[in-house]
Amino acid sequence: MAAHVARTAAPRGDGRRRYGDRGQVAVEFTGMVPLVLGVLLVLWQAALIGYTYSLAGNAADEAARAGAVGGDCAAAAGSKLSGAWSASTSCGGAGDLFTADVSIRVPALFPGANLPFTVRAHAAAADERDPR
Repeated sequence: MAAHVARTAAPRGDGRRRYGDRGQVAVEFTGMVPLVLGVLLVLWQAALIGYTYSLAGNAADEAARAGAVGGDCAAAAGSKLSGAWSASTSCGGAGDLFTADVSIRVPALFPGANLPFTVRAHAAAADERDPR
């Protein structure tokens, strides 16, 4: 018994392959690279801003705790920050609280450059120094 084989349609055109989309992936990739890199840079800068807020808050907390027991407030804040962070600290007391304020310049994407604004953190701790 012979099996029946269905006929297929003849190829259309002149038999040559068409390469109309050849290289399209390379073109689209080249066009998307700047967009992807731009998004990554924006996300990295947002992470740096968030990290600056975290560092400023921690440094202010440490400075207030150290100053509340009679320690060096500015040194305590500085010990939590490396020299690369442009920070300034002010310490003082009012009533039963010892306060510390830390201001840090927000860094840009590469070392040595800062954005034109600062992050400020304020912390207070119960003043435990001897009132004499």
